[in-house]
Amino acid sequence: MDVSFLGGPQPQLGVGVVAPFDFALDRELWRWVPDDVSLHLTRTPFVPVEVSLDLARLVSEHETLQAAVQALCAVSPQVISYACTSGSFVAGVAGERAMCAAMAQAGEVVSLTTSGALIEALREIGARRIAVVTPYTKSVTDSLEDYLGEAGITVTGRAYLGLTRHIWKVPYRDVVDMARAAVVGSADALFISCTNLPTYDVIPQLEAELRMPVLSANQVTMWAALRAIGVQAVGPYQALLDPVARRGPAAMTGSEQAGPGEGLTGATPEAAFAGSAPAPDGEALDGLEPPPCPPEDTGGLPPV
Repeated sequence: MDVSFLGGPQPQLGVGVVAPFDFALDRELWRWVPDDVSLHLTRTPFVPVEVSLDLARLVSEHETLQAAVQALCAVSPQVISYACTSGSFVAGVAGERAMCAAMAQAGEVVSLTTSGALIEALREIGARRIAVVTPYTKSVTDSLEDYLGEAGITVTGRAYLGLTRHIWKVPYRDVVDMARAAVVGSADALFISCTNLPTYDVIPQLEAELRMPVLSANQVTMWAALRAIGVQAVGPYQALLDPVARRGPAAMTGSEQAGPGEGLTGATPEAAFAGSAPAPDGEALDGLEPPPCPPEDTGGLPPV
């Protein structure tokens, strides 16, 4: 059959993505991308370190990022994004800006990071007080809060799992439980950190239940990258992507009505969850005793 009359595939815009070596959610990133955009992913080199501040620093070294950007430039993307939250907040606001500059210099292309995209998204929806959910240990979660504070964002409550590996296996139900525990006061929005934590399908549910915009690491990364090239990310019932959703229940912030946790006995601004991996180096999970029979695999929760 002669198909020469078709003229070839339709032109595609390209988004380059630099991800950590253990990133496992390629298909989730694609769900925010319209049909006329292609993602081009590359990964940082493997290092034998569990998820920690040390790992965040290793996968965000300028030499590593520049090599990845140069590889991606072979396919001429219109924008390049570093898809790692901890790797882009570990050195603070100045460190994040320096990463963007190093990437842009290496590829002569617009470059951004997940943590920079988060601040951009919070400004877009007018949020300055947020609840935070992470799969990290306490020390990494603390570093995220420090970064947000530098950017003028107040953390009103938080919850974390204390995981050091296998984050992509965390089921949606655990993300929902953490979100309910974190939103204990008057927050403008909820942020779910870590690009390796599945979030796409849970965002609409949480926005409807919590009555506030819900942002996630992968969502803001793709939103900012696509916006940089004049393309709108796709995603049903997500306040960041759809201004109409912001005028609905998702726009009702904690300052307008009691937050989901305010009526709960013993609600605190921070919660950590038993049953996940114990924090390394003796870090205690705030407010909880360790489970009586911890699982043998301390790396994370089982897949769905």
